[in-house]
Amino acid sequence: MADDAGSPTTTLDIHGIYRLLPHRPPFLMVDRIKDIEGDNFAIGIKNVTANEPFFAGHFPEMPIMPGVLLIEGMAQTAGAICILSRGRSRPGVVYFMTIDEAKFRKPVTPGDTVEYHVRKIRNRTNIWKFSAEAMVAGVKVAEATISALIADE
Repeated sequence: MADDAGSPTTTLDIHGIYRLLPHRPPFLMVDRIKDIEGDNFAIGIKNVTANEPFFAGHFPEMPIMPGVLLIEGMAQTAGAICILSRGRSRPGVVYFMTIDEAKFRKPVTPGDTVEYHVRKIRNRTNIWKFSAEAMVAGVKVAEATISALIADE
């Protein structure tokens, strides 16, 4: 069941994510967000299918999800909970500021379910910083520290 942005929630379905983020397929990298703890923590879910458009060109004989899209999924998960915590449907603009300490440990392939575990490190006014890990079946496949500026136009 979808929850309205700004209301107490522990889960966002795809419709709730659409209300918060401007991203749409094929660039939306999160299907659901669960275990939301305010703006402190959440788990984004991406079900990776064989028909993802990036697989046509990213090693077609051995399809691997591009690492940069794992980072994007982490950022989208973090962005959605930031916006939700502000009680707004969408900000004027979100700028990705930094990607630090990114590591890619294992390939993500069709059939995998990626969990983006994002934890807030800090928030100062409109600048947010998160520690993020991408997990598949309990195994860490990628990690990074990310930050963004969320601004009203």
